[in-house]
Amino acid sequence: MTTPNDDKAVLLTKSGLQKLKEELKYHKETRRREVAARLKEAIAYGDLSENSEYEEAKNEQAFVEGRIIELDKMIENAQIIHEEEKGAGQETVQIGTTVTVKNLTEDDEAETYTIVGSTEADPIEHKISNESPIGAALIGKAKGDQIRVKVPAGLFEYKILKIK
Repeated sequence: MTTPNDDKAVLLTKSGLQKLKEELKYHKETRRREVAARLKEAIAYGDLSENSEYEEAKNEQAFVEGRIIELDKMIENAQIIHEEEKGAGQETVQIGTTVTVKNLTEDDEAETYTIVGSTEADPIEHKISNESPIGAALIGKAKGDQIRVKVPAGLFEYKILKIK
């Protein structure tokens, strides 16, 4: 069994794993067919040595096949962040927890983030990676703790208001 310290481990929530499986299925069942049709059409144009459509289709085929391999590896090495590991009584921030923090440096409104593995990170959805500067600084901290984080925009101080 893989552990979070394994280089190959891909930390995911159940929904994150499901999204990867759906993307893999899409690439295998849909994109492969689309690219094969483009290749067939491009080959029909004749001389492949100066056929830009053929080159583009071959490049797209390489991308799709590369993505399929990448997704297969991520799914194979997935380590699920189990719901029972992140309960209401949780006292410290871990991967899979939702944490509310206040930026004390800029006195902003409180923000709520879910700490996820790097594969699932999506700042627009307020999902930050455990490997990001803020995510890494939050791991292991408790409600009420203050952290200082150096990010590209400078040094910021945050206070943990809530963990769930």
